[in-house]
Amino acid sequence: MDDIDSRILQELQDHFPLCERPYETIADRLQIPSQELWDRTQQMLDEGLIRRVGASLNSNKLGFSSTLAAVRVRPELVDRAAEVMGRFPEVTHNYQRCDDFNIWFTLIASDCERITAILEQIRTSLSLEPSDVLNLPVKRLFKLDARFSVSREP
Repeated sequence: MDDIDSRILQELQDHFPLCERPYETIADRLQIPSQELWDRTQQMLDEGLIRRVGASLNSNKLGFSSTLAAVRVRPELVDRAAEVMGRFPEVTHNYQRCDDFNIWFTLIASDCERITAILEQIRTSLSLEPSDVLNLPVKRLFKLDARFSVSREP
């Protein structure tokens, strides 16, 4: 990743324009050809430096419910558990941890009842006991915005 890539990432994170041709606007700001911006952005997507480009919506303000959840599964069932969770579009992401509760995930659903139903389906699909599933709904949100400084300066 060079200085131009770093500047592209900062623009995408901090100053993405809401206009008809946002990539041309960014390219103009960076003083590079729009095709170069497009090629570099695609390369960073292909390499996994960028996971996705899109809006980050406030699900709570849109009337959705959310929770942080975790399950305790035997090590040999971790891949199966991740596959089961992946079936639900309401699961935004999941990750393995070195802990008794070894898979953590977030759920955003239409309401708390839907969250409860999904957690129950995950539990029964994996033959887990109720005590093997944690549901930790948001009580108070402290941060909504995650951005990363990608400056190439030392």
